[in-house]
Amino acid sequence: MEFDTFPAAQYRTSDPASFAHTSARERWPIIITQGIDDVHRSTSAATDAATVQEGKDVVSELARLKYELQHDRELTSIPDDGEPDVAAYNDELATRGVCRWHSVPWLYAECYLYRRISAVFKRTQHWRNYDIFARQKIDTFKSSRPAVLELAARYKSIVTELQQKHTLAGAQSAADLEAAEELLFREMCEICLWGNATDLSLLTNLSYEDIQQLQGSAARKNSEKNILVNDLDKAFQTLRAAQKAGTKDRRVDIVLDNAGFELFVDLLLAGYLVAAGLATAVVFHPKSIPWFVSDVLPADFAKLLSALAAPQTFYSALSEADKAAGKTAQPLAPAEHDALTFLFQHWTSIYAEGQLVLRPNGFWTTGGSYWRLPKGAPELYADLKESELVIFKGDLNYRKLTADAAWDPTTPFADAIGPLGPGSGVRVLALRTCKADVVVGLPAGRDEELRQMDGGSTEAGGRKWAWSGKWAVVQFSDGKA
Repeated sequence: MEFDTFPAAQYRTSDPASFAHTSARERWPIIITQGIDDVHRSTSAATDAATVQEGKDVVSELARLKYELQHDRELTSIPDDGEPDVAAYNDELATRGVCRWHSVPWLYAECYLYRRISAVFKRTQHWRNYDIFARQKIDTFKSSRPAVLELAARYKSIVTELQQKHTLAGAQSAADLEAAEELLFREMCEICLWGNATDLSLLTNLSYEDIQQLQGSAARKNSEKNILVNDLDKAFQTLRAAQKAGTKDRRVDIVLDNAGFELFVDLLLAGYLVAAGLATAVVFHPKSIPWFVSDVLPADFAKLLSALAAPQTFYSALSEADKAAGKTAQPLAPAEHDALTFLFQHWTSIYAEGQLVLRPNGFWTTGGSYWRLPKGAPELYADLKESELVIFKGDLNYRKLTADAAWDPTTPFADAIGPLGPGSGVRVLALRTCKADVVVGLPAGRDEELRQMDGGSTEAGGRKWAWSGKWAVVQFSDGKA
C-alpha cells in the first residue's frame, strides 16, 4: 500500500495539543449517539417486522462501535459489505499495524469511522441506503429560512442584472464592467466560503449600477479581516482570461462539503458563474456514502430542489417539535415565493442545458489524503485536469489537500498540497473556514499572534484559534502554469 509522502507528521488522536484528541474522545461518541437516536426513531415508526428487526440490529452495531471507541479498543477490519473500497481500507489498516482509537492518525481514523458506520447499513437489506444524517441536514436548511430568502432575492437581482448586461453592454465601459464583475465574484465566493456564518449585511446591494458601493462596505471589510489569506483575485483572473480568450468549454468543478444551507449557497455560486459567463458548466462532486455528518450526497440535491419546487408547502409545514412548542406556520410572502421560484427555475433551466452536472466518485470517501489522487484515482485526476478551476469546499477537503499534516504555518499552500500543486495540471482553489489544526500559507508571525489572543491556544500549546470556524483561508494554486 502506497502511503502519502510528505515531510511533516500527520496529526494524531494521541496528541493532547491537537483537536484530534478532543474529536476522538468527545465529538465522535456524540455523533454515534445521535445516529443511534435517529435509527431508533425511524425503527419506532416502521411497520414492517423485518425492517424493525434490522433497525434494532443496526442500533446494536452502532452501540458496539461507540463502546470500542470510548474504551480505546483496537481498530478492526471493516466487514465485507460488497463495496469496492473495503480491501483498500483494510489493507491500509493492516499495514499500519496495531491502531487504537486514541492513538492513530486523525485523518485515517475519522474516515475509517464513517466507513465503519456505512458498513453497518450496507450489510442490511432494508436499511442499505439509509442516511442517518438526512434528517438534520434538511432541518438545518429549513431553520436557515431568513438567510435563504434574503439570498434568493439577491440572486434574482444578480441574474437579472447579468442578463441585462448582455443587451446593455454600452451602458458602462469594459473596465467598469470587469471591475464590477470581479467584486461580484468575490462577494459570491465569500458567501460560499462562510456558508451559514455569512453576514447578510454584505449583500445590501449587488446591482451593476451600485455595485461599487460595496468596495467600502464596513460589513464586507469586517468579514474580510477574518480571511487570513485571500487569493480570490487570482481565481477571478484565471476564469476571466479563459472567458476573454473565447475558450469554448470553460468548466468549474466544486468538490462539495456540507448539505443543507451550504449546498444552497454552492448552487448560488454555480448559477452565478454560469449566468456571468465565467463558466460554461459547473460540475459538482458529492460523496457516495453518508460522510462526516452533513456532507452532500446525490440525494441531498433532490431533497433541496424538491423543497424549492414547492417552497410554500416546505416552509409552511411544521415539524413535530414545532407543533409541540406551540409554533404556528409562517407562509411565504408573495415576493419571497417569487424569488424562490425564480431561483428554482433558473437552476433547473441551466441543469437541463447540461450546465450543472453531478459527478460522484468513490475516491472522495477513501481513507487517505488527496496526495494520493494522481495514482489512486487516475481517471478522476485526468478529468479534473480538464477543468479551468477546481474549488475545494470546507475544512475536511482542506485537511485532505494538505494531508492533515503539521506543516509550519508559513509553508506555501502550493507546496503543502504536494502532487496537486505546481505541474499537476489542476488549478486548485480552497475555500475553507478553519475547524482543525492544519493551516498553511500564513505570513510569518501571524500564527503566533493568533495563538496569543484570548482562547487562541490550549494549555498544551495547541492551535485552538483554528478550531472555531471564525477564521478562514482562500488559497489558490495554478497547477497549469
